[in-house]
Amino acid sequence: MAAEDKLVSDVRALAERLVAARASVERRFVGQHAVVEQALAAILSGGHALLVGQPGLGKTMLVDTLSTVLGLASARIQFTPDLMPADILGAEVLDMRPDGTRAFRFIEGPVFTQLLMADEINRASPRTQSALLQAMQEGEVTVSGQHRPLGRPFHVLATQNPIEQEGTYPLPEAQLDRFLVQIDVDYPDRETERAILLATTGTEVGAAHAVLDAGQLIAAQALVRSMPVGEAVVAAILDLVRGARPGAPEAPGWLSDTLVWGPGPRAAQALMLMTRARAALDGRFAPSLDDVAAMAAPVLRHRMALSFAARARGDTVDAVITRLMSARQTSVAA
Repeated sequence: MAAEDKLVSDVRALAERLVAARASVERRFVGQHAVVEQALAAILSGGHALLVGQPGLGKTMLVDTLSTVLGLASARIQFTPDLMPADILGAEVLDMRPDGTRAFRFIEGPVFTQLLMADEINRASPRTQSALLQAMQEGEVTVSGQHRPLGRPFHVLATQNPIEQEGTYPLPEAQLDRFLVQIDVDYPDRETERAILLATTGTEVGAAHAVLDAGQLIAAQALVRSMPVGEAVVAAILDLVRGARPGAPEAPGWLSDTLVWGPGPRAAQALMLMTRARAALDGRFAPSLDDVAAMAAPVLRHRMALSFAARARGDTVDAVITRLMSARQTSVAA
């Protein structure tokens, strides 16, 4: 079998499993199709996701359901103002041996897992939030001078309450950039909320079941990275990311008065992976320009900062991304 034929066959087989995975997740997390798609795409891309929304919208339940469906060992950390880095990473304790000698023993923290749920991550201090930086980037942590590898695969799915709420701390920019995507979880529409009421308040509540395991997920992530990307998609990603940097040659003139800073190269890498993952979720063996448009906002919205003037005008980051994409589409059509 030719390499291209095998790729198409493998992607189709993966798509069938992903359809079952999505259906299992949506038995519990009802109606939020875009949120589920973005979360699955982030994990297929091998990255971490930040879920932002008001309390009570099901963010924690979504993460718990994903751990079951993907067959991953999971742990949960409830972030609070008094949480310390050692509560995440673990610590060394002094043990007394039977012969009377003493030795240090390392007790692993909850970060030593495959899927870590960081619940309400922005309720902890910046010092504690930063304890996850090395883990998210390198898949290992350094404690007492020793490098300790984490589970494989390793993903952080963090939930965040809006920063305007009481008792929250903004995430450091360096940590925000470690999240592949920011997934905004909004209030459901009336029909979706009706479906949620009927599905969750009866005697039987939908239960999720395992569709993949850790080994199959690792193979799926490798398959996503092997999917070909056309030159038009690469150009669209570069145009969008580079055009979102104030002062860059590709940026429109109005951007300098709108953004303080824009996305770096990691954003382009993330967008490339997310377009491939979305194509795999749809059973296609190569991403399209529609995938770039669908994944642009989740990838870019936490990697851009509005200027004071833009905030005063009522601008939003998502509106800026939409305007940049519209401008590119217009220039391509011309």
